[in-house]
Amino acid sequence: MIFGGGVLGYYFDRLIFKNIHSNIIFHVVCLLIGILLLFLVIRISKNTGRTLAKYGRKGDLKRMQTNVLAKQGIYKYMRHPMHLGLFLFPLGIAFLIGSPSFILFIAPIEIIFMLIMIKLVEEPGVIKKFGDEYINYKKQVPWFCFKIKCLKELLIKVPKKYAEHSQSTGTDYLPHF
Repeated sequence: MIFGGGVLGYYFDRLIFKNIHSNIIFHVVCLLIGILLLFLVIRISKNTGRTLAKYGRKGDLKRMQTNVLAKQGIYKYMRHPMHLGLFLFPLGIAFLIGSPSFILFIAPIEIIFMLIMIKLVEEPGVIKKFGDEYINYKKQVPWFCFKIKCLKELLIKVPKKYAEHSQSTGTDYLPHF
């Protein structure tokens, strides 16, 4: 989707924004915004992955598998924090390559597609896996939370040994602002 979005964005840029590719200031600003967005994607993905590893696993499981519904850490504020970070990925790439068409039209369409996939594929799968526990969680916790405390929790740096620390010591080590 990203490569196709870039190509399509470039094509539409040449039709709609004819002189944009010669504007160096636009490209420098876009590059900086793109780098920031991609940094946020990486930070959010790392943090939510580590939080999920701590709270979503019991026993010896393969990497990336869960068997417990995570409702702690950032997951107490929003059900899909990792997706919130991943939504920034197409925008980050769009800014990085400096395509106004990709930024304004294509990236938002890709984000809408991701939202539809969460609704039609991921959530039914989680309901199947966790049943009533997830249905009750779903009633209490929104998809996303944009309150300052939620965003702080989303962006805190979670230690690499976060899951191992809590499992070996029995403590709930989660740094807060």
